[in-house]
Amino acid sequence: MSSLGLTGRLSVWSARRHWLVISGWIVAAVVITGISSVTGSRLTTDIEFSNSPESQTARELLQEARGSEPFFEQVIVQSDRYTVDDPEFGAFVTELTAAIRSHEEAIDPLQTFSYFEVGDPSLVSESRQTTIVPTLLRGEIDEATEHVKVLQATLAEFGGREDFSVLTLGFASSNAAFTQAAEGDLAAEFRALPIAMVVLVLVFGAVIAALLPMGIAFMAIGITFGLVALISQVYEMSFFVTNVMMMIGLAVGIDYALFIVARYREQREQGQGRSPAIGVAGDTAGRAVVFSGVTVVIALMGMFVVPTSIFRSFAIGASAVVLVTIVASVTLLPALLSLMGDRINGLSIPFIGGASHHGEDEGFWAGTARFVMRYPLVMALGTTTLLVVMSIPYFSISLGFTGINALPPRYEARQAFEILDQEFSAGRIQPTDIVIQADDVNSPAVQAAIDEMSAAIAADPTYALVNGTQVLSPALAVVSVAVPGEAASDEAITAMKFLRTDIVPEAFSGVAANVYVGGPTAGNADFFDQVAQYTPWVFAFVLGFSLVLLTLIFRSVVVPVKSIIMNLLSVGAAYGVVVAVFQWGWGADALGFTQVDAIEAWLPLFMFTILFGLSMDYHIFLLTRIRERFDETHDNAGSVAYGLRHTANLITGAAAIMVAVFGGFALGDLAMFQQIGLGLAVSVFLDATVVRTVLVPSTMRLLGDFNWYMPSWLQWLPDLRVEREPAIESLEAPVPAAEPEPATASR
Repeated sequence: MSSLGLTGRLSVWSARRHWLVISGWIVAAVVITGISSVTGSRLTTDIEFSNSPESQTARELLQEARGSEPFFEQVIVQSDRYTVDDPEFGAFVTELTAAIRSHEEAIDPLQTFSYFEVGDPSLVSESRQTTIVPTLLRGEIDEATEHVKVLQATLAEFGGREDFSVLTLGFASSNAAFTQAAEGDLAAEFRALPIAMVVLVLVFGAVIAALLPMGIAFMAIGITFGLVALISQVYEMSFFVTNVMMMIGLAVGIDYALFIVARYREQREQGQGRSPAIGVAGDTAGRAVVFSGVTVVIALMGMFVVPTSIFRSFAIGASAVVLVTIVASVTLLPALLSLMGDRINGLSIPFIGGASHHGEDEGFWAGTARFVMRYPLVMALGTTTLLVVMSIPYFSISLGFTGINALPPRYEARQAFEILDQEFSAGRIQPTDIVIQADDVNSPAVQAAIDEMSAAIAADPTYALVNGTQVLSPALAVVSVAVPGEAASDEAITAMKFLRTDIVPEAFSGVAANVYVGGPTAGNADFFDQVAQYTPWVFAFVLGFSLVLLTLIFRSVVVPVKSIIMNLLSVGAAYGVVVAVFQWGWGADALGFTQVDAIEAWLPLFMFTILFGLSMDYHIFLLTRIRERFDETHDNAGSVAYGLRHTANLITGAAAIMVAVFGGFALGDLAMFQQIGLGLAVSVFLDATVVRTVLVPSTMRLLGDFNWYMPSWLQWLPDLRVEREPAIESLEAPVPAAEPEPATASR
């Protein structure tokens, strides 16, 4: 047998210096979280582009001219008893406007006005029982998000008055609503932990052993939260990265520790000493964890291809938590195993769990293996057909963004949106900005073009001009337009694109000026275009790197290609379920999900990178056991059955944990996280049952020894095979124990 590899040596080193390693991790956690708590984090719900599409150019020009973006809130005053023509209504709005203006540290009083001051009929609904008071918040987005709390507190004082209701909606208040919902969804994730704990106890048959993976996961998540807070000081990141880190951290943290602890206990049950058992676990399961984690990180790095801040934030956060988990699994976990010894079997539960190894013909999984191997063609065709059929709804997918109308009705932002959409134009919340850049925007030619464009917009009932033409500098002017519908709706995007392709070019034909159509709706449209443009590149990046890595691990070109195809089938099936439930509405009400018109535009790419990486975990753990047996026996059919028998219980438990974690993520309020949670849970379930239990063994039986085909011209590639049983003789140096431990724990 070969000597220990790097992961085995690192595990043994950590075990022999367990107090040093444990102390180091504790100090690192305290220092990183301490520094990050002082510096804070720069997280935002904003999305920025790094390749300057038209909306980004318009935004940058406006920011340069104004010094900051204007964040208007539309304060809505509504009465069931009075109209704006009644003196009671006028007195109420006048008093409210004065109260809002009194907070000059948060509100710009010069940019806050009411119908009763300016007489603008567009500020009054057709029923004349609702009016809006445009209110400008001071500061950039982060400051405006704080200042909107001052506005909301003021409105709360007036909202309780008889005969009147008061609400507000704008970019800052909708941001605050989504932030509140995201924080609630983050807390909802903890609902899944009891289920994960139960699964761990069932797998291990001991409470202490079940607690260890939980501890590793939370240590990795805590340190990563601090690291991301520090990274955000130099690279502003999406607020939703915290939800992604929690979800991925719990899933991989528990799973990776589960595999290593299970292999350690298996070696101990076979009579090995503590140090040899830790070394073998580190050199087999630990090595598999490293390669699985690297595969996940490679897949996540594919999101860097898309030049938008949200994808890159997700890539940084999710990759960081996976990398920290890998390091913790091969250092902190062996140190804890060394410290605890056989006390890891403490609080054993009779008749639960059991030996981690089985006889050649024993148990449910041995019977399953025999059945699948007896009818491989039927099994392969049946499961492939099932996955393809489940994928069909994906081909009708409609991509967009979840808007404010997808929030639960209890959120005031949702209530305000419905009023604005019915009584006015929802486009007032985030108007489309037409930015005109010229040597002199006051020149007759440019002014004539602006007048022609404004007249065309005013003549079209689809649009509503907001605040007229604003000249921000001799070289820059802006015309703000309210387009119909919510900023990410098909209706709004169609109207915005008509401005870009017809109204603006026609008005400025032959005029020496650059015109850019920006604003949230334009930004959404540009985002959708970016996703469509870069999706093939992300797929090529992830599939290409995964193919190379799996070829090095398995010393085969057939197994990697087959694994990639199977992963694509499970991902496609997950896409289909998400579309069927959320877009078609199949079972949405029964499951407590929010039906939407469109699936989040970033979701398919995000799900692909996450799922492709995570689903490789089970393939690597299963196929490395098969490869290990094949190297020993050169019996393909026997090796496949052996690998399935010896990994089935463990992988089923690991998958159950992931399904519980992702299912907890789907329990929140935000439709985007419901979609992520359901999609990931379905894919992992299919991958660990249909794919791993039936499709993998049946196709491997059909292909026979061809599974391990490696062309002679590729034999020069390095051998990164995962499962290598190390020489036990080199591991017999004793591991110091913290205190004498009992002999052998009964199970």
